[in-house]
Amino acid sequence: MQTPAPVDYVRATSVADALSLLQQHGDEARILAGGHSLLPMMKLRLARPEILVDINDLDELRGIRIDGNEIVIGAMVTHAEILSSPILFEHYPIFREAEKVIADPIVRNKGTMGGSMCQADPAEDLSAVGAALRGTVVIQNAQGRRTVPMREFHEGPYETKVADGEILVEVRYPILPGSGSAYEKVERRSGDWAVCAAGACVTISGGVFSSVGIGIGAVNAEHFAAVDAEAFLVGKEPTAENIATAAQMAADSCDPSADQRGPADYKKHLAMELTKRALTRAAAAAKGA
Repeated sequence: MQTPAPVDYVRATSVADALSLLQQHGDEARILAGGHSLLPMMKLRLARPEILVDINDLDELRGIRIDGNEIVIGAMVTHAEILSSPILFEHYPIFREAEKVIADPIVRNKGTMGGSMCQADPAEDLSAVGAALRGTVVIQNAQGRRTVPMREFHEGPYETKVADGEILVEVRYPILPGSGSAYEKVERRSGDWAVCAAGACVTISGGVFSSVGIGIGAVNAEHFAAVDAEAFLVGKEPTAENIATAAQMAADSCDPSADQRGPADYKKHLAMELTKRALTRAAAAAKGA
């Protein structure tokens, strides 16, 4: 039976308390939220923190709310809460579409948005969603808060802008009236990590795309985004031809690796096809908004 190495445990009473504990213990401390990524790594002794700082009691990190022209999702909001949120469904159906294909109900009931973001798996679904929506990550340390655009948050596989002694506290998404959004994913089996996934959020004004966001996961798209494809579509009509051209540009910007989930050329094909499907559905939703 696999068991983790001995570890101390403390339950934080506030964000300030958690930050104090992280500062006190340095890089030997790890935040414990849902634990679905950290605990398996500890059992395999791939992660051996000296102390776990449990933040499950911190209600200040929970909740989904509207603040001015932004939607704010707290770091401790679970996947199940995102899936069932009427606020998110009203403004961005892409969240519900993505959450329906993340893991299973057991994981969604305990796993958190902040934990998934900080795990920074290259196939993580909410990172692709966040890139499409151009979210902003809010990080707190002992000196205060700082913001990082979602498209700059990931520094590489399993690496983010959150440094030792810091906590991701919330993610903010701009509200785009009249937008349409959609998410597409191919996985080997239900609830698995993506072979490839693509999300899109668009607005249409005067019969042309006025804004375009494309997020792509699991195929090594830089910062989960397809910026050249986005730029190509802005100002163009939402025709099948234009969408197909943009989808191919998005696929060309990816650099997938061959692995047990499939060869690289198959993944590139998926990037093109899923981007096309997501853009087509997002455009249809924006037209009907």
